Amino acid sequence: MTENTTVSEIINAPVFGDFGRLLFPVDRTVTGDMTIADISSSNVYVWYSDIKKEKTVEIVNDLKSRAEHGETIFYPIYSEQEIASNPSKKNTGLFFFKGKPGAKFAVMNAGGGFMYVGAMHDSFPHALEVSKKGYNVFALIYRPDDPYTDLARAIAFIYDNAKELEVDPEGYSLWGGSAGARMAAALGNSDSMAAYGRPDIPQAAAVIMQYTGYSTASGKDAPTYACVGTNDGIASWRTMQSRLKKLDSYGIPTEFHAYKGLSHGFGLGTGTVADGWINDAVAFWERQM
Repeated sequence: MTENTTVSEIINAPVFGDFGRLLFPVDRTVTGDMTIADISSSNVYVWYSDIKKEKTVEIVNDLKSRAEHGETIFYPIYSEQEIASNPSKKNTGLFFFKGKPGAKFAVMNAGGGFMYVGAMHDSFPHALEVSKKGYNVFALIYRPDDPYTDLARAIAFIYDNAKELEVDPEGYSLWGGSAGARMAAALGNSDSMAAYGRPDIPQAAAVIMQYTGYSTASGKDAPTYACVGTNDGIASWRTMQSRLKKLDSYGIPTEFHAYKGLSHGFGLGTGTVADGWINDAVAFWERQM
C-alpha cells in the first residue's frame, strides 16, 4: 500500500475483515475514494498538526503484514449479544501491535475532542513504535460519547485474556493524547477499575499523556509522564505542569516536558523539537514497573 492507495482499497482488504473501517474515523467524513495522502490532513484529523502520510503508509502495511503472517490484529471488546442490544458498541475494539510473548502491555488512546477517534495519527503511530521495543500494545477505538466505559472494558478484556494474548497483565501503562490523555489519567487512578466493577485489576504502573488540560489530581493517581507544546492553544503547558506539581506533592513520580514552539496534536513529533519524546516516555514507564 502507498500514499495513493484509497480508503476503499484498505478497508476492503480481506486481511482487515469487517473491522477495516475502524482504521479511520467513523465519526468524520472519510470517503472511499480518498487516498492515504488525502486523509493525512487536519481537514480530517481536526485539531491535529504534523500529520505524516508516510507514517500512515507504514502503519497500514505493518498491520496488513501482521495479519498475513497469522497474527490477530483486532479484538472486539464487547460480545455479539452486547452489540446487538447496543449497536454503537460495534464501533469499538482493540488493534493489537504484538510485541514479545509475555511482555508487558500498553493501551493507547487517541484524542479527537470526544467527537471522533484520531487513531491513525494519535495512537497507531505510538503503538507501532512502542511495539518495536518488544512491548505488546493495543490501540483502542472507543465511542466518543462513552469513552471511559470503553477504556475500562478494554483493560478488563486484556487482563481477562492475558494468557491467550500472551501479555503480562501486571505493570501495564495507559497512554493518550488530548481527549485520550484524559481517559488515560482517569482510568489510571487506583479507584477507577473498582468503580467499573473490577477491583481485582491492578492500577496502571504509569500514565503517559500528551497535550491535555486535565487538571484533576489525587494521591491515588498513577505515576505520570506528560508532554505538550508551548504554543498549544488548546491545552496550556502551565496547566499540565501545575497538575504534575500536585502529583509530586503527593509523592507520585512524574516527568514533564514542554516543547518550545509546538502546537496541539504533534503526535510522535517526528522532525520537531519533540522528536524522540516517546523513548523518554517508555523509559519512565520502565522505571515504574
